[in-house]
Amino acid sequence: MHEIDSKMRLKLGKVVQFIFLASCLLFFMTITYIKTDRASAEADEKNDFASVWQERVPQSLDASKEYENIEAEVRKVEVIKRTTTKAPFSQDDLFISVKTTLNYHKPRLDLILKTWYKLARDQVWFFTDSDDPEYSEKTNGHLINTNCSASHNRRSLCCKMSAEFDAFLESDRKWFCHFDDDNYVNVPKLVKLLQQRSWQDDWYLGKPSIRAPLEILNRENLTQKLSFWFATGGAGFCVSRALALKMMPIVGGGRITTIGENIRLPDDVTMGYIIEHLLKVRLSVIEEFHSHLEPMKFLKPEKLSEQISFSYSKYENEMNALNIEGFDRRVDPTRFLSLHCLLFPNFSFCPKK
Repeated sequence: MHEIDSKMRLKLGKVVQFIFLASCLLFFMTITYIKTDRASAEADEKNDFASVWQERVPQSLDASKEYENIEAEVRKVEVIKRTTTKAPFSQDDLFISVKTTLNYHKPRLDLILKTWYKLARDQVWFFTDSDDPEYSEKTNGHLINTNCSASHNRRSLCCKMSAEFDAFLESDRKWFCHFDDDNYVNVPKLVKLLQQRSWQDDWYLGKPSIRAPLEILNRENLTQKLSFWFATGGAGFCVSRALALKMMPIVGGGRITTIGENIRLPDDVTMGYIIEHLLKVRLSVIEEFHSHLEPMKFLKPEKLSEQISFSYSKYENEMNALNIEGFDRRVDPTRFLSLHCLLFPNFSFCPKK
């Protein structure tokens, strides 16, 4: 009996020893796996970060040109910001993008080309959805086919905004200003506004079309809401170079479209989400910007020279346009011809007093 107990204890000891050794082996294998997995994850993260700068601009621009190293660009801005003298800004440093579509080339672009475009020929670029040799020639090659859809849905709008923003990033301009093809822009007043603010600082200039910040559901946590302001694209908005460079890792290479799809909101709202919510840069409200959502007739004629952007719209048979004297309304229903001659009476098509 004693001999059997000894054998049992011996076997039990071997089992315990085996379990102990197996546990140690499993422990060391787990630690090794965690370290390897973490190293792999870190490597993947580095590769993902590097791939951001390898993404190319939309094919409608220059598909062969890659972004420069963003960190170097940001460092340049930071060095400039530390200097005591602010770098100057002139109209040549301005990049104005106008969003349009093929069906509006003739009814809307002709009006722009006849009026305020002539004050900023080298600064204005038109972003559309089709090739148009006639208007490419009229704009001196400043008509960009984004290859985006011609529809007015969220995705196509964000697609064009991505092309606009990427084109600005590829330029050496200091301010990016977006307008729609139903806007009139008082170019000298716009330049004066931007000269009063440094492009080396973070600026998001525009005007909201709502009375309170927009609230949306947090897609990462549906029990939470996010709140932010956005500048309506119908009035136009401007972004400084410094802020654009901070936006670049998030939105460069066409990623405005991706973000817009994720939050299910159009282009101007998506820009506000990126700037105000993600980057925590507040919208600076510019009262001199005006969209078609405002009643244009309430803008006082004697104050028009102080305003920066205007718009128009038509609801059934009623025209929402400036209430000013000038050309016959059948000839000038938008009142932009009359406005232009009020602001710049020396243009050849303006009536001579």
